Amino acid sequence: MKAKQQSYGVTINKWSDKNMVNYRKHRKIERQWACDCEDRFIWPHITVSTIPTVAPPPVIVPNGEIIPTVNRYFYIVTSDIDLTNGATLPANLFFHDNGNPIPEFSIFNPNGYVNLYINGVMQEGGIYTITTTSLTLNPYNSTIYRGTPIIIESLGFSTK
Repeated sequence: MKAKQQSYGVTINKWSDKNMVNYRKHRKIERQWACDCEDRFIWPHITVSTIPTVAPPPVIVPNGEIIPTVNRYFYIVTSDIDLTNGATLPANLFFHDNGNPIPEFSIFNPNGYVNLYINGVMQEGGIYTITTTSLTLNPYNSTIYRGTPIIIESLGFSTK
């Protein structure tokens, strides 16, 4: 009987008793090697010990409430902004959540923070500076293209 079969990198043209013996020897060696490998690794024993429990710290509930305040400001770039020398955008270019133009940004300092999103992607804190009157973008070899949204998110926290 002639059969052409690829087995373990060896082409067998004819099934003979000799080929079957070699094939079985090869399989036996392979199985034995796999078993030896498992026997060489010693799995660590997992033991359970009783560790004294530590009471969690007490939860401190303030006498008042923490009130978050969120302000978002939007601007759609009307012409390409070359950032090679940096750029400053005045606050009066931006609009509030309600769609009205704003005279200045509300910045909550020290009890808050500001996030900048360009084209929907949050930017690293080190590439911009925001004051109440402007957004300043540090020099970078890039361009913000016309139609790109710029969003400033100012979050502040106060107590009542």
